[in-house]
Amino acid sequence: MVSANRNIDYLRSLLSELRKQPKETEWLEFKHNNCEPNLIGEYISALANAAAYHEKTTAYLVWGIDDASHEIVGTTFSIARQKVGNEELENWVLRLLQPKLNFHFHEFEAEGHTVTLLEIQAAVRQPVQFKQQEFIRVGSYTKKLKEHPERERALWRIFEITPFEKQIAQSHLTSDEVLRLIHYPAYFDLTGTPLPDGAERILESLARDCLIDRDETGRWNISNLGAILFARSLNDFPSLKRKSVRVVLYDGDGRIRSSREQQFEKGYAVAFEALIEFVNSLLPSNEVIGQALRKSVPMFPELAVRELIANALIHQDFNETGNGPMIEIFTHRMEITNPGLPLVETQRFLDSPPKSRNEMLASLLRRIGVCEERGSGIDKVVFETEYYQLPAPSFETIINSTKAVLFAHKELNEMDKSDKIRACYLHACLRFVERKEMTNQSLRERFNIEEHNRALVTRIINETISAKLIHPSDPNQGRKHAKYIPFWASDLSQ
Repeated sequence: MVSANRNIDYLRSLLSELRKQPKETEWLEFKHNNCEPNLIGEYISALANAAAYHEKTTAYLVWGIDDASHEIVGTTFSIARQKVGNEELENWVLRLLQPKLNFHFHEFEAEGHTVTLLEIQAAVRQPVQFKQQEFIRVGSYTKKLKEHPERERALWRIFEITPFEKQIAQSHLTSDEVLRLIHYPAYFDLTGTPLPDGAERILESLARDCLIDRDETGRWNISNLGAILFARSLNDFPSLKRKSVRVVLYDGDGRIRSSREQQFEKGYAVAFEALIEFVNSLLPSNEVIGQALRKSVPMFPELAVRELIANALIHQDFNETGNGPMIEIFTHRMEITNPGLPLVETQRFLDSPPKSRNEMLASLLRRIGVCEERGSGIDKVVFETEYYQLPAPSFETIINSTKAVLFAHKELNEMDKSDKIRACYLHACLRFVERKEMTNQSLRERFNIEEHNRALVTRIINETISAKLIHPSDPNQGRKHAKYIPFWASDLSQ
């Protein structure tokens, strides 16, 4: 990785703290001049995994320190001069690591000697491999992880219980750096908390909500939670910069030609209201006549748009790297996509209890009014589309992503069979969670169909039954007074 621009005083202070560590600290290694490329790669794998094992955010490899006495002796090792063939050593090592992680070399003077300090990000989500082999530190030795199954099992347990929000987005920062990177006025404004006097009290407040925490040197780490919600710019956080929200407006119903595009680079909490306002400003309008007055209304209900965008931000899988939430607006539909497959089946979005893979994120966004944790968001979306006589929304999964689609108004005779079946099923779901049952009359009201066309609704109901999405709540009841429930509802009553 490109060497980080660290303050020399900080690096000397960090070196002083590291030299105070015990001789066999498994997340720290001292060397004199050894710069054999394969050993460096193995050390990075072993130290990254050892740091995770010991619940540290960073591991260190330092050249120019005597391993036994921890005295500064200096080194001739300089990363700028190291190559493997014609390839720079840093790039060579990075290419052979899997998964990729952040590491930074720092060269500086300490007590009249040259020292090279390598900061290594702790492994997250899975052990780090070098040349397809995982390593771990055991005492003062570098070992293959497979040779120590008890440590491998413990490491995987740590990965499973450490949520994304608690992982570190930026480490070893000064107070001023934290306040520059985090939009702390927005945090106090959105949580309804008075802005404290003084930097130290501001930082203490951010730490109470797990947005930051102190490291072993007395500096600050910014957590993923703090960065993803309150970053002044996600571009300042290498592991999160691809998670900014992208909005694209297209000409027509295809992706051939876009007319406008914007990336929202601030943290989600900071940018949310501006994001919603921007999206609503791009939405086409429908002209309706009521009480002899003609007025324009947004093509998609604002509440439905808000709920679906909030869901996309909250329920995304941050382990899916390389992409972030996307909002695409077409002439006759709107698609909201987030990375990761849902934790529940798309057909069960309405009735499933609240379940989020990012619980801390959801909790804090609930406190500031962006979302609810009661699981009622999709209910509201379906209700709004029915109220405004729109086609039912579609919830889809595609290539490790989840997509919600809102459709512009269509007359019933313009809807295809799948549109009608989906609307019927979601109407039955909505009625059931409201402790009601779908009837021919309730579905006619949903489609705004007159009584004399009840046979048309009966046909839609029968098609939905054939699709095995609904069934009569009482099979013995006559067709005229039949009531219907979703396919999964009978299991809940047993």
